[in-house]
Amino acid sequence: MQGKVAIITGASTGIGRETALALSRRGACVVLASRAANRLEENAAEIRSRGGQALAVPTDVTDQEQVEQLMQAAITHWGRVDILVSNAGQYIRAPIPTLTVEDLEGSMAVNFYSHVYCTLAVLPQMTRQGSGHIILISSMDAKKGVPPDAPYISAKAALGGFGDVLRQELRPAGIAVTVVYPGRVDTPMIENLRFSWISPKVPPVRVAEAILRAIDRRPAEVILPFQAYLLALLNSLSPRLADACVQAFHLQGWEQ
Repeated sequence: MQGKVAIITGASTGIGRETALALSRRGACVVLASRAANRLEENAAEIRSRGGQALAVPTDVTDQEQVEQLMQAAITHWGRVDILVSNAGQYIRAPIPTLTVEDLEGSMAVNFYSHVYCTLAVLPQMTRQGSGHIILISSMDAKKGVPPDAPYISAKAALGGFGDVLRQELRPAGIAVTVVYPGRVDTPMIENLRFSWISPKVPPVRVAEAILRAIDRRPAEVILPFQAYLLALLNSLSPRLADACVQAFHLQGWEQ
């Protein structure tokens, strides 16, 4: 990682913050992006205080123009971009009987199109370099739908499909693509929900560690924790049996 330049979106809290810290510890120059300017600068200052190099660029990743400005800021500052961790997301839920098109559009904007904007913005630079690694943070929900998460799942499943094609198309250009499918992660996004013992919230640092391993090994997909991998496997073999598991173990969670 030494000297590599990494852009991390959703870097103010949770997975994004922990990934930025972990990349910095490995010697990467990190560009932190999110809408929360104050938290972003605090994280960048923390990294610099530990001897790392960090640039905070407040960005609304649902705005394509701002995303392009983010990429340009990284290139202007360090001259290259080696890693994109596209992590921004929002947990938008709605039971289908009360679902509105606006629910879906809002989820697609942050959970799908923001990742597309980041990918398209970074591709020209990575193509010129002949190298790079794009990491898209999806969700285990994209592997096995859980009620009432249709807006969130629709967007994350679209992201998984986008990443699948992206990986195949970019391989000849020397650019790797990995889609990460975490289960429940202990972040502010789901702080109001409790989950069954079989699907505990994992700490965001654990996802960050998985992201760093993915950068080293360049797998096509990462699913974590192990319980999530088992559910995805079960769903591929018998969706109805996986449905029964969702209900039996209350995998949709409940309000605290």
